[in-house]
Amino acid sequence: MAITQKPFPPRPMNSGNKPQQQGMRGRRVEKENPNRINNEITAPMVRIVGDNVEPNLVVPIKQALAMADEMELDLIEISPNAEPPVCRIADYQKFLYQQKRKAKEIKAKQVKVVIKEIRFGPQTDDHDYNFKLKHAENFIKEGAKVKASVFFRGRSIVFKEQGEILLLRFATDLEEIAKVELMPKLDGKKMNMILAPKSKK
Repeated sequence: MAITQKPFPPRPMNSGNKPQQQGMRGRRVEKENPNRINNEITAPMVRIVGDNVEPNLVVPIKQALAMADEMELDLIEISPNAEPPVCRIADYQKFLYQQKRKAKEIKAKQVKVVIKEIRFGPQTDDHDYNFKLKHAENFIKEGAKVKASVFFRGRSIVFKEQGEILLLRFATDLEEIAKVELMPKLDGKKMNMILAPKSKK
């Protein structure tokens, strides 16, 4: 007689609180876990992974639960959409801790892109220009990108060519430490250019 797989019940949203460990099979949880565990798993057949488990072992759910019980561990569904779903035999509290630690390590390795904006007018004088150039040098050396913008107020839009020249001069003055990622481009009443730090050899 064929076994009909029951559809997964909908999962309520977690309110942001930490999930509470269910512990061994049969205990009831008060707050939703991020994974189905033990008797929450509804698939008739599952693929088992974990320490001291035969590779690519596919067994009925009852046998998988009995194996977890025998090891005094939990059966944790880690890939519910696989065919059959993949479950790990492990201590659930330890599993959650390891997952959280891995997520934290990945986040720490991600490079955050910081963009600092330097603003000019189309007729910026040399003193103001050099002051802002110095700031841009510091930003680039700190690893940030620089968005240089020339703002055209009122009728000063007629000086857009002058604004482009100013931005290209800015890029030239920073060419030893920065490369142009976006050439001067008019966007409404301002012209933008983006500089990024050159990779260190």
